[in-house]
Amino acid sequence: EVQLQASGGGLVQSGGSLRLSCAASGFTFDDYAIGWFRQAPGKEREGISCINIGDGLTTYADSMRGHFTISSDEDKNTVYLQMSSLKPEDTAVYYCAAFVPVQEWGCSIPSQNDIDYWGKGTQVTVSS
Repeated sequence: EVQLQASGGGLVQSGGSLRLSCAASGFTFDDYAIGWFRQAPGKEREGISCINIGDGLTTYADSMRGHFTISSDEDKNTVYLQMSSLKPEDTAVYYCAAFVPVQEWGCSIPSQNDIDYWGKGTQVTVSS
C-alpha cells in the first residue's frame, strides 16, 4: 500500500520556522520525485517545490525560492521542507505528493493531474 505521511505542521509566530516531513512507503522511492504543495483557505492548491529522489536535483516555484528548502533522506524514505521567515500568508494545509519525473534529470512541479500519489496534508498556521 502506497503511503505518504506529511507531518511537522503546527502553529508558529510570524518570522518563525518549521520543518515538514513526508515519509513515503509502498513504492520504489528513488524512481519518483516528491513535491510539496499547499492550499490556503479559499485558494487553489499551489506547487512549492519538488525533488527528484534519484538524482537529488530540486526545483522551486519562483515565488517560493529562498523561503523554502526541500531535501531528502533516502535511508529514511523521507522528504523534508524547511520553511523559514514564515508569514501569516503562508498559513495553509501543506501536502506532499509523489510523481514520476517526465525529464531525465531533476523535476518540474507538475499539475495536479500528473500526481501519482497524494499524502494527507498537515496544517501550518502562522500567527501575526
